[in-house]
Amino acid sequence: MGDAHGPVHGAVAPPAGPASRDAAGASLWSDAWRQLRRNPLFVGPVVVIGLLTLIAVWPTLFTDLHPRDCDLARSSELPSMGHWFGFDRQGCDYYTRVVFGTRASMAVGVLVTAGAFALAVALGSVAGYYGGVIDTLISRLADIWFGIPLVLGAIVLLAAVPRRGVWEVSLVLVLLSWPPMMRLMRSTVLATREADYIHAARALGARDGRIIVRHVLPNAIAPVLSYATVFVGVVIAAEATLSFLGAGLQLPAISWGLLLAGPPARVLLDVPHLFVFPGLFVSLTVFSFVLLGDALRDALDPRLR
Repeated sequence: MGDAHGPVHGAVAPPAGPASRDAAGASLWSDAWRQLRRNPLFVGPVVVIGLLTLIAVWPTLFTDLHPRDCDLARSSELPSMGHWFGFDRQGCDYYTRVVFGTRASMAVGVLVTAGAFALAVALGSVAGYYGGVIDTLISRLADIWFGIPLVLGAIVLLAAVPRRGVWEVSLVLVLLSWPPMMRLMRSTVLATREADYIHAARALGARDGRIIVRHVLPNAIAPVLSYATVFVGVVIAAEATLSFLGAGLQLPAISWGLLLAGPPARVLLDVPHLFVFPGLFVSLTVFSFVLLGDALRDALDPRLR
């Protein structure tokens, strides 16, 4: 027997309850934040994305010209000291056009990712937690949707849309892009629902909705969050591709994809700046989101510590 000041030899410690598991989850996020703050592959992309967000929200902070003030006499002029990106074929200042095009491209990326993320978290949590017939129905629906290529499916659906603005293009891309995130969410919930703290919460009489929101999601959402971060860049590239093919945003909208689609390919060697500058913005944005997602994945996955 143990004395009054020590544990009894051979005694088994009680299983960790929901409160202790919640504390462990909070510790995971706080540890991840401490690691991310010291990681240049996180800080760098955050700075770039923050700057692009500022450009998208307040483009007038970065240029005092209007994107539709054009002078045909300056059509296709090459970059110069006063006009860093030169002029497009209509004689518009191309730097101003690229700056104002940031808003639509970033908006599509964020809206599509937010919509797909919300669908994936809701459907994946329900499918993974309840299993059975509900899981089968949601999983088979996701499999059907997953078989539709994103760009090709978007071209077909957007061809039936008379007016293709930011909201219309975003809605179509949300409908086509949620299955991968849903499957990832479902798999993490499946791995989480059998944990001891979930059984303890059920034994204490907690309702399913409360268990999912308070105990399952905080401990299962990290992989989906890191994937969603990368997915913002994927969507921005997809929007640029669709607009370049003539199936994405329509004029008079301004986006990086529409800027790339403006000049015909045969003039590439004559006016390369019309392709280089919006292409650089697309590439830099996609690369930043990919690096940010990788940094989040490394910080939130305990196995990679």
